[in-house]
Amino acid sequence: MSKIALITDSTSDVDREMIEKYDLKVLPLRIIYKDREYIDRVTITPKEVYDNFIYEIPSTSLPSMQDMEDMYVKLEEEGYTHAIAVIISAGLSGTYNTLRLASENHPSIETCVFDSKSLTIGEAAIVEECGEMIQSGKSFDQIVAALPEIQSRITVYYAVDTLKYLIKGGRIGKVSGTIGEILNIKPIISINSDGVYYTYAKPKGKKKAISKLVDIAREALEITPCKIWVMHGGAYEEVKPFSETIASLPNITRLCFGEISPVAGVHTGPGLLGIIIVKEASTKIYH
Repeated sequence: MSKIALITDSTSDVDREMIEKYDLKVLPLRIIYKDREYIDRVTITPKEVYDNFIYEIPSTSLPSMQDMEDMYVKLEEEGYTHAIAVIISAGLSGTYNTLRLASENHPSIETCVFDSKSLTIGEAAIVEECGEMIQSGKSFDQIVAALPEIQSRITVYYAVDTLKYLIKGGRIGKVSGTIGEILNIKPIISINSDGVYYTYAKPKGKKKAISKLVDIAREALEITPCKIWVMHGGAYEEVKPFSETIASLPNITRLCFGEISPVAGVHTGPGLLGIIIVKEASTKIYH
């Protein structure tokens, strides 16, 4: 009798309800200051990271190899035969490759480490559909075969309030980033098929950036029914009216909300608003 574990990392921004519903195993990334270290979403909150920016901008690191080893030992003790790990894009983090190495030390559990080629709720959307398939009794091979199709239906778009943190983290070039700051560019960032950031649009000013996000959602919904996740990073005042505007659009099958992880917030800074668009499958593969 097979028993399938579902694994993700803390940048997927899965909430407590999803963790409990699917018995998720979440590998936490780390947030590192000069004199202390925190566990993403466990010992520090997004707001604490933003509030500390005036004193220090921390660095981030992967889940430790020891965390991964400990997780696998526990999975073995609990009788798991298989594991599916949906992980932050390998183009944005080394977590995927590190977990693949760790999984090889535990051949008693057949593991698929799947590169989400995404992050935040874009990753969580894949996790959710995997969880549904596990609960409906789909086999390991059936779920693994479905992963690329699920991934193909998900797109991520977000607007940052400042380019300062993407520049510092090396996510965008210093010269182009500085010019963008001077011109008050609020780029819409997305993730390409290789799982790396690219600039989807370059609106000037936050209002135009928000308007562009709404247009992106509207255009997607005109083509097909979609689930929409609204996410933010430290945009506590802006997220409510933005969410209400998105909610007014037709053809949304479900509207959800989330706040990006502290680790992601280190690289984007406060003021982020975004949407994750999940096209509905023509047939539910887990029914």
